[in-house]
Amino acid sequence: MLERLRVPGLGGWSEDPLWASFYDWTVEHPRAGGVVWKAGIGSDLRMLYDAAAEIGRQPAGSAILDVPCGGGVALRGLRPGQDVRYVAADIAQAMLDRTMDAARERGVADQVEPSLADVGDLPYGDGEFDLVVSFTGLHCFPDPHRAVLEMGRVTHAGGVLTGSALLNDTGLRTLPIRQVGRLSGLLGPSATRAEVQEWMAEAGYTDITLTMSGAIGYFRGIKAA
Repeated sequence: MLERLRVPGLGGWSEDPLWASFYDWTVEHPRAGGVVWKAGIGSDLRMLYDAAAEIGRQPAGSAILDVPCGGGVALRGLRPGQDVRYVAADIAQAMLDRTMDAARERGVADQVEPSLADVGDLPYGDGEFDLVVSFTGLHCFPDPHRAVLEMGRVTHAGGVLTGSALLNDTGLRTLPIRQVGRLSGLLGPSATRAEVQEWMAEAGYTDITLTMSGAIGYFRGIKAA
C-alpha cells in the first residue's frame, strides 16, 4: 500500500490545508474561478451556484445541514433574515472558524450554528433536517458510503439531499488529480456515478438525479416517507 504523501499545508482535512483556501477563492471569484474549474476539471462553476440556491428557497423554520461546510462557500445560498436553522458541520475547527467569518461578512451569522462533527457518525437525531447539502465533499470522506447513509438518517421524510463530488468514472483526464489528491490526504476513495445513486437509494432517497459537469457530479434526492 502506498503511504500518503504528507506535504506541509497540503494534506489533512482535520487541519486547514492550503487547497481549501484556494478552492474557496475560486468559488468566490466567478470569472477567474470559472476559468480554473473549466481548465482543471472541465466543470461549469455556475452549476455549484445553482445547486446552492436551493438553500435560499427553504421556508422560515427549516433546518439545514451543510456537511462539510469547509470555508462556507454554500452560505452564498443563505439569505439574511431567512429565519432558518443552518448547521455548518465540519471535522476541522479551522474550517468552522472560516465559515463563521464568511457568515458574518454575508450578514447571516445569526442563523448559522457551527458544529464540530464527523460525517461518518453525525451527532444529530434521525430526521432532524429538511435539507442536507454536501458540496464537493463526498470525494474527501474516507468512507463515502457510510457518509451517504448518515446523511440519509438525519434527513426527514420529504427532505432533500443535494451535493456534488469529483467522481471516479470520469476518464483519464482527471486520473492524475485523483491520484495526487489521495496520496496527499486530500481525497478519499470517492465513488462512481452508479455507486452514488445506489447509496442514495439505500439511504432512503427517491427521485434521484445525477448530472455531470466535467468530472463533477451533482446529485439530488428526496427522502421517502
